[in-house]
Amino acid sequence: MTGWLIRGADHVLTMDDARRELSGADVHLDGGVIGSVGTGLPAGDAEIVEASGCVVTPGLVNTHHHLYQTLTRAVPGAQDALLFGWLRTLYPIWSRFGPEHMRVSALTGLAELALSGCTLTSDHLYLYPNGARLDDTIEAATEIGLRFHPTRGAMSIGQSAGGLPPDSLVEEERAILDDCIRVIDAFHDPAPGAMVRVGVAPCSPFSVSRGLMRDAALLARDKGVMLHTHLAENDEDIAYSLAQFGCRPGQYAEDLGWTGPDVWHAHCVKLDGAEIARFAATGTGVAHCPCSNCRLGSGIAPVRAMRDAGVPVGLGVDGSASNDVGNLVAEARQAMLLQRVALGADAMSAREALEIATRGGAQVLGRDDCGQIAPGKRADIAVWDVTGVESAGSWDPAALLLAGPARVRHLFVEGRQVVRDGRIVTLDLPQVLRHQRRLARALAG
Repeated sequence: MTGWLIRGADHVLTMDDARRELSGADVHLDGGVIGSVGTGLPAGDAEIVEASGCVVTPGLVNTHHHLYQTLTRAVPGAQDALLFGWLRTLYPIWSRFGPEHMRVSALTGLAELALSGCTLTSDHLYLYPNGARLDDTIEAATEIGLRFHPTRGAMSIGQSAGGLPPDSLVEEERAILDDCIRVIDAFHDPAPGAMVRVGVAPCSPFSVSRGLMRDAALLARDKGVMLHTHLAENDEDIAYSLAQFGCRPGQYAEDLGWTGPDVWHAHCVKLDGAEIARFAATGTGVAHCPCSNCRLGSGIAPVRAMRDAGVPVGLGVDGSASNDVGNLVAEARQAMLLQRVALGADAMSAREALEIATRGGAQVLGRDDCGQIAPGKRADIAVWDVTGVESAGSWDPAALLLAGPARVRHLFVEGRQVVRDGRIVTLDLPQVLRHQRRLARALAG
């Protein structure tokens, strides 16, 4: 026996096909995969992690983020704005970013995710000022050791052409497609257990042309990669779609080839019944971002209706300029609470919300090798200490989102330890944060 043995956990929430919950159980990590799950597993020569007083879950999966935004949290003028006004305030700041801003903000955001139990995250980077490239964020993910699904986003319609972003932040569409090809060829790994997969992600229907949306879908399918964008985020988004395209966002997406199991859309707060049925029939995924939707006043996404219809749903923390936190377990709790606010206390259980945050997100990202604790699945594991004050007096520590920590004790990604005793061990986080603060002060000055 080699690798790691997580031994004697109070509860192991497997999220496997039978949704087994084991007490006093062990999990053996054999290299990059889960070797076995059970009680009394022999240690052999595995390194032992004592998990008494802990709940063990699959690593959480984040299906929507803008990592670069960790440099622009709580910006005055954007704190109380709706989506379009929020964007207009922040675009001029973001136009001053460069490669180092992208790398350091990604390191900070990825560390924050890891400490909240996240092992796999996507990222939607749709602006590339001053020589910034998707490569900058991939470098950061490789350094910290998280499994990464970056998407090559883009904006092509600036203010002079009726779009929202300033002209300085948009790109020529041929150059966008050429760079999509470059990053896919350089970084995308389709194999099981891949640490990096790349997606194609024009920013939104109000910042790119119909032609780019259609061409991006064709390119992604030719390359065998996934597609991602923002859709139906708030009432302004719906009004724009009706005025500009003469249809609702779900129809717009379908007309341009943006439905199917290789597509996932962020937000979808304002999908109607017909759009939900269309997504369910085509296997189109949704990244639900409850905290950001609250922060921007966008509304409560119809997650209960989506789940009941069969739409694949995962969670996203969204960008740290609209959340302004990147804590994925807190996002899962908020998802549960919002469905209860909208539909009643029995609308969503803590366990269902945790399922959405694990195997639900893995399904949305096309990762059937992640999101579960089962032999042969990837060794992405979160260990939660439930002996602290947050869980004191809890009769059911396995109901982690009702009474439990929001910070992980140990985190393993591909069988490698990223968090130990609540601290990142793969990089010097205090040094990264000092650099982050210097960059943020310079932007604010």
